[in-house]
Amino acid sequence: MSLPSFEELLQESVRIHGHLCPGQVLGVRLAMLGLRLVGIDDPKGEQRKDLLVFVEIDRCATDAIQSVTGCSLGKRSLKFMDFGIMAATFWNTSAGKAVRIVAKEESKEGSAKYFPEIENKYKRQVEAYKVMSDHELFEVQEVELKQLPDCDLPGRPTRRVQCDMCGDWVQDCRDVELDGKVVCRACAGQRYYTRRN
Repeated sequence: MSLPSFEELLQESVRIHGHLCPGQVLGVRLAMLGLRLVGIDDPKGEQRKDLLVFVEIDRCATDAIQSVTGCSLGKRSLKFMDFGIMAATFWNTSAGKAVRIVAKEESKEGSAKYFPEIENKYKRQVEAYKVMSDHELFEVQEVELKQLPDCDLPGRPTRRVQCDMCGDWVQDCRDVELDGKVVCRACAGQRYYTRRN
């Protein structure tokens, strides 16, 4: 089995993301390169359990990477590392091979040499990113990943506990010990919301 064509993958990505933008083209290209470099050619089929992807930004390209690879937060095969960098790491767990791919910032300006007649920079980038070489678009780094804790691996939760303060159930070792109690992160002071009642 091999991946669908770039155009087919891009169409599917745009359908999921909602519109065509430079990040979609970049993300599809980045994902195709990452899969090829770690030896995954059937990410949604027989090799789906061999692939983990770490994305470092919550922008358009991440939707494209998810679309191409089939990895997702819900399957625990897509890991979000909030670094703010247009980068992703592809890990073939059965082969033990991992590569981190970073989008080159200079590719934005480099797009002008391909389609100088397109004045709108975003439209120019969309077209240029389709034809620019991988070398112009990306920096590839072979990397070694730290072993993930069992609580972070795909599969059923390894632990489920009830917060001693609010009663919410906490999965996957995301609980915290506070003053001798097992509590959720919200009750430990990491709440991102304010209760109204």
